[in-house]
Amino acid sequence: MVQLHAPQVLDFTARLLSDCREAEEVAQDAFVKAFRQLSSFRGDSSFVTWVQRIAYHEAIDHLRQRAPYTVDISEVAAISDDEELSMGREERIALMEEAIDDLPNDEQLLIHLYYYEDQPLRDIAYIMDAEPNALAQRLHRIRKKLLRTINQKENEQADR
Repeated sequence: MVQLHAPQVLDFTARLLSDCREAEEVAQDAFVKAFRQLSSFRGDSSFVTWVQRIAYHEAIDHLRQRAPYTVDISEVAAISDDEELSMGREERIALMEEAIDDLPNDEQLLIHLYYYEDQPLRDIAYIMDAEPNALAQRLHRIRKKLLRTINQKENEQADR
């Protein structure tokens, strides 16, 4: 079962944790926990969805224990004032990806599972321990937030 589902679970944990080693560790912990709790698997969802739910909670616990990530402002490269960007399709996609990267981890995960993996809200709700209707509303709010962020970034670039 681990060989069959490890790639999916590892991809899942890598979406929540930026460090590959941490993602591997959390995925492994999720499989160990799933093995220990195998008798509690009721078949309400697929096996991989059940393991992803365990991995989700393991990743959240891991993130809570980790020290906050900080960036030294001197390490951030400045964009030159004379650089002009035309807002074509590729640039808008780049802004969208940037805006998604700025979202909290759980919102990034929700976007990834729903739009990139085409998982039904019912399965995502099971993984994230939430109600499908609440996730649908959350997706709506996230889309609005992304649109505001993209429009703001476009305006900032147009002002340059």
